[in-house]
Amino acid sequence: MCATYNPAEFKALTFHDATPAFRDGSDSPRKYLERCLATIEEREPVVQAWVEVNVQEARSVADASTLRYRAGRELSTIDGMPVGIKDLFMTKDMPTRMGSPLFQNNHTHQDSACVQALRAAGAIVLGKTVTTELGMSHPGPTTNPFNPLHTPGGSSSGSAAAVGARMAPAAIGTQVAGSVIRPASFCANYAIKPTMGAIHRGERQALSQSHMGVHAGDLQDMWQVSIEVAKRSGGDPGYPGLYGDTTLHPPIRPSQLIVMEAQGAAELDNASREAFEGFLLELRRAGVRTIDRTSHPLVESFERAIAESLELTRDICAYEMRWSLENLLDRFDGGLSDSLISRLELARKMSLDDYRLRLSARDAARAAHVSIAHLADAIVAPSSVGPAPRLDNQGVDSGISHTTGLPGYNAVTSMLGAPTITLPLLAVSRMPLGVQVIGQQHTDQYLVCLARWITETIPARSI
Repeated sequence: MCATYNPAEFKALTFHDATPAFRDGSDSPRKYLERCLATIEEREPVVQAWVEVNVQEARSVADASTLRYRAGRELSTIDGMPVGIKDLFMTKDMPTRMGSPLFQNNHTHQDSACVQALRAAGAIVLGKTVTTELGMSHPGPTTNPFNPLHTPGGSSSGSAAAVGARMAPAAIGTQVAGSVIRPASFCANYAIKPTMGAIHRGERQALSQSHMGVHAGDLQDMWQVSIEVAKRSGGDPGYPGLYGDTTLHPPIRPSQLIVMEAQGAAELDNASREAFEGFLLELRRAGVRTIDRTSHPLVESFERAIAESLELTRDICAYEMRWSLENLLDRFDGGLSDSLISRLELARKMSLDDYRLRLSARDAARAAHVSIAHLADAIVAPSSVGPAPRLDNQGVDSGISHTTGLPGYNAVTSMLGAPTITLPLLAVSRMPLGVQVIGQQHTDQYLVCLARWITETIPARSI
């Protein structure tokens, strides 16, 4: 089925607006879950977002949540919310296959920190969503919910597609280069990649740029999942965690925004450029000033500092993955994709001094980002270098295959450890294209307020 996209008409599945009916008894978490399961039954044969759906356990948790709402004793703002879990995170009741045939029977019998937090908040751990191989570039079977000939993005492929297909109101993802924001852009999700370390990654801490993120049907569900998890799990060890309140704060109108080029601008197609420029025009009409690298020398310095973010991310991740990939080859004598082998071969050529040089360049980029904080309320950019490419595309960048789309606008925010939120405001050739709002570290809640003003003020646009 090809459900082409119009951002002015598409109605995402949301949860927070259903809870009043849970309280007055006209609806219930169990009924809400059954509607999600019906959508999964209808759309999953084509979209293929799920590795496993734990129907029996989900129904049991939904029934318990229903009783709590009837008694006025719900556990949190996400009590009863069905949530998909990217299949990189451990779940005690389902295997963690990590998108690899090497882990098909990987029963850890443990919950990751975010999964523990979701259960403690009363959320329904609905199932495991498809990830690319070990969260890198080699794709799984998932298709785009708006056109099955196109990719949903990666590596959080199933999480983005499940939300875009209205199978679940929210899903958990991860990002090292562009694995939350890019698939969210392709699948018409709201999504947040928070400040580095703001939400506990559990066992997913081997990569120094890895972030946990949230996909959702709207900003309120996105924020409430993020903050309810963070309240219960904290941030990564040594990090202060996500700052903010449970309630969604009122919108804040930005005064000035920086328009970022990064490495994505060179890859942006003409229609996507036109759509984004139309968005910028609407911002200016609403009284928001914009500046770019031609407007201020510090912005130019920042752009120069992030000019090789793709290459830096590629090299840093390859070096940090080398030891685990060597172990997998030794243990299984193969079973890795050509994409992962190419990363391993790159890592084998790197010395410790090479790695230190990349870290130094990353530190310089982060310093350049801090240096522009006083110039604007935030940064804006497209969330991807265009709408989702076809499944058979052969995108290659920096020596690594990116069949799930190039992360030209995404590696930079992962490298900076900066919070970013994507908003499904654009459509190009009847496919989604997001706009991202990027902040300084630990300004996540403020960024949500800016994003709320933008979504409530700037009209959706189709090209």
